[in-house]
Amino acid sequence: MDFAFSEEQEMLRRSARDFLAKECSSKVVRKLMESTDAYDPALWKKIVELGWTALGIPEQYGGVGTFLDLVVVLEEAGRALLPGPFFATMGLAVPALIEAGTEAQRKEVLGAIAQGTARATLAFTEPSGRWDAGAVTLTAKPSTGGWQLDGVKLFVPDAEAADYIVVAARTRGEGEDGISLFLVKGRPKGMTVTSLKTLDMTRRWNEVRFDAVKLDGASLMGQADSAWPHLRRALDWGTAALCAEMIGGAQKVLETSTEYAKTRHQFGKPIGIYQAVSHKLADMLVLSESGRSATYYAAWAVDADAPDRSLASSMAKAYVSDAYRKISGDGIQVHGGIGFTWEHDMHLYFKRAKSSEVTLGDATFHRELVAQSLDL
Repeated sequence: MDFAFSEEQEMLRRSARDFLAKECSSKVVRKLMESTDAYDPALWKKIVELGWTALGIPEQYGGVGTFLDLVVVLEEAGRALLPGPFFATMGLAVPALIEAGTEAQRKEVLGAIAQGTARATLAFTEPSGRWDAGAVTLTAKPSTGGWQLDGVKLFVPDAEAADYIVVAARTRGEGEDGISLFLVKGRPKGMTVTSLKTLDMTRRWNEVRFDAVKLDGASLMGQADSAWPHLRRALDWGTAALCAEMIGGAQKVLETSTEYAKTRHQFGKPIGIYQAVSHKLADMLVLSESGRSATYYAAWAVDADAPDRSLASSMAKAYVSDAYRKISGDGIQVHGGIGFTWEHDMHLYFKRAKSSEVTLGDATFHRELVAQSLDL
């Protein structure tokens, strides 16, 4: 059985790694961390020229490649801690548009994303911080010729840099019943976007507040009250995409820590010969490879629309959430005192790991979903 990526995908991986090593070094990441939105238009333009913003988008909307091609790039993006709205756009907004958007919305927004002229994100979580359907309480009520949105969304990734925001709102009922999706363009009157100060500043998180925001009827994505099944499928895509980012970061931590263990000497010997260090690195390798296997299967299941796509995505996220946090924490331990300093990059990966751990649901949340699939 051949579980390898194709030759073209491996070429894509190598080109992505070379590009990010040149254009998104640690120095660049730290510089963007100090900016207001961690978004660099010049870097985004180069990403567009490489065709990354078209990956996974259907050809009729200007896209190329498959979701698996996008996963290859996202893994390398996670390895480099790529700042900016790439994941929010390609991993969250694009699948929501594919699954739930009208034909007109897909042509307009997916086409603009593929061409690199637009960025987008998904507004789902609210003050409860939950990722289940019952957590959606922002209301959308019929208004003259359209809809009125009222409520607040928290931890919306890279909303400041987004030209479009897909908003999950409640139009009736509770739980999975009565959830609708709306496509918000620009900054309509009554909508405010505020940056949140969070642990991980390599990716921006925002509060998006809606105070009697008026939208026209064309903003509704699909049918009212019935968006949850479509949104659930989009979140499968996003979860697998996020796991790809996470295993990329975990691999970088492992490689950096292993190299340090070979070159750092104590008592006249490299620290890697001591079991306290070598066995820790071995455990990190096991976690990294296991997480990669789970992620690749989840990505394949999503791409192939397999019956177990939701289960595979939850299994991967449950495992990788714990694995990336553990690997990044152990990476700091291997480096000793220098690993705790601001000048070293280990803390950047640890913070990204902690942030990604809870994004789209933490390990406990996804274990519960796995348990429910077992009828437990």
